[in-house]
Amino acid sequence: MTDVLAERAEIDGAIAGRTIATAFADTVGVQGHNPAYSDKVGLPEGSTDWRTLSWNELREQGLSLAAALVDLGVEPGDRVAIMATNRIEHILADIAAMHAGAVAVSIYNTLSPTQVAYVAGHSAPTVVFLENADHVERWAQALSEIKPLAVVVMDAEARFSDALTWDELVARGRAVQDTHAAEVERRWTAIDAGDPVTFVYTSGTTGNPKAVVLTHRNIMFETASTDKTVNSEGEHIALSYLPYAHVAERVLGIYLPQINGAHLFLIADPKLLVGALGQVRPTRFFGVPRVWEKIQTGIQGLLAMETDEAKKQAVADAMATGLEYVTSREYGNTTSPELQARFEAADAAVLMPMKAMLGLDRVEWAGSASAPMPLETAKFFAGLGFSIYDIYGMSETSGAVTACGPGAFRLGTVGRAQPGIEVRLADDGEILARGPVTIDSYFENPEATAELLDSDGWVHTGDIGVIDEDGFFRVVDRKKELIITSQGKNISPSNIENYLKESPLVGHALAYGEGKPYVVAILTLDPDVAPIIAGKLGIEGATLADLAIHPGILGIVGQAVDAANERLSRPEQVKKWTLLPVEWSAESAELTPTLKLKRRVVHANYAVEIDALYAG
Repeated sequence: MTDVLAERAEIDGAIAGRTIATAFADTVGVQGHNPAYSDKVGLPEGSTDWRTLSWNELREQGLSLAAALVDLGVEPGDRVAIMATNRIEHILADIAAMHAGAVAVSIYNTLSPTQVAYVAGHSAPTVVFLENADHVERWAQALSEIKPLAVVVMDAEARFSDALTWDELVARGRAVQDTHAAEVERRWTAIDAGDPVTFVYTSGTTGNPKAVVLTHRNIMFETASTDKTVNSEGEHIALSYLPYAHVAERVLGIYLPQINGAHLFLIADPKLLVGALGQVRPTRFFGVPRVWEKIQTGIQGLLAMETDEAKKQAVADAMATGLEYVTSREYGNTTSPELQARFEAADAAVLMPMKAMLGLDRVEWAGSASAPMPLETAKFFAGLGFSIYDIYGMSETSGAVTACGPGAFRLGTVGRAQPGIEVRLADDGEILARGPVTIDSYFENPEATAELLDSDGWVHTGDIGVIDEDGFFRVVDRKKELIITSQGKNISPSNIENYLKESPLVGHALAYGEGKPYVVAILTLDPDVAPIIAGKLGIEGATLADLAIHPGILGIVGQAVDAANERLSRPEQVKKWTLLPVEWSAESAELTPTLKLKRRVVHANYAVEIDALYAG
């Protein structure tokens, strides 16, 4: 404990009196003319060029836009909502909100209109930034209810009545910058470390999403603590492609660069990631497990196409050496001079050319989080000489509370507690965390806050873990029912299931997708309603098993799935489903005596059916 408190005091001393706004000003003072953010917005498809702003330009434009927000009537503490892909305007809107003293709230582009309306009603933004016509449509209901001071549309062709275009906001900022310069200066310099910098809306196991309130101190401590773990010096060039509504990308793609300096290449569509890797050749790369799995699949596909057996064997031998080398660098192990020499030879002859082909040859730090990294995937990349450092945390802890790093890692674990952060296991194995990175509350949700934080300030993560003798944590199960897909999207299965069961024909539903690329559903028929509907369809004397394969019944159930999907965001939508020929009950073990779903029992009893939904 003494070491943790000493580390905490050291970090607190380093960040004392600093906010993200002051750190950003310091970064601009040092980086100045260096490139800050680049994107491809407005460039022809396939172009190898990038649209780039320097650090000076980024801050100058951000301050001008902050003046425009002040002119519109934005007050300190107001929320500013942003729904947009990863593009320079998203970053500028965020920076402008902060310098106007407001709280930036990035919102997932995939939320349904109903979900947008809830988040908008809860956060009550005074200004809303939208990117395109799709986003305007998703916000139509919300905008009719909350009546913000202004709506700014980035793509001019998506403009609607009463909305401002991005260019109009920019022009307004230039026109009023001198008028409001002193007020903007007063606002950003008056920010306190304890003031909110953002809300991150996170999915709950049931009900509506909760707004995680992250402060400047939360983020400043998180980045300083992570820097000690990463211990990565040199040029910081990275790709930003995950949504800024996700805490990992918000920290890595917005705050960390502003605090420490970097050059970020913004990717609007993650499908363009592979091509961008080859162009950018980043020095740091963060990917959720699904991204690493896709890269792995691509490499394995190329290797399978190789017809020269000698070359295939050479690659296999080199990757075996790579795995041996990375394993030798795990905590507690040593690398012999002989292995070091063998690895350097294999890396130069085989592994480095393979990494160069992917655009990963300059990567000095590679990380993964949001969902557990499959051990086989970690070992595959270890074969290329990569140590992918697994990270564990949540929105409520500003991101990472444990992490592997160059100084200490162990494959198959999420590392040790970050400097200055306390992490331990409760009596039931739940992972608990405490420190300056943990939130004080959810926004206007005292009940959920009380469930999250205990009287001693420990955050209850809802994850079950184990810890080894060297302090490395491994997440082995989820105490809560929240699904985390392989893309790192947090999904509430209960919400999906409740929508599915709104059809009287559906008796029970189980949504599944933990660690998978999409959500599937296992459904059963209501034993009372199904015969009635069957009678209306002219089906007489059929059993539940017969009805489960009847085209008419399947059509109605399909309509129920479609209706549920219309109310869900894209990551939550059920991509495939199956209708079981049986009924679930307490007697059949799938339900508790109070008729609650026993998820693990269903997972075990219908593993074949679930696997079939992901086949092919």
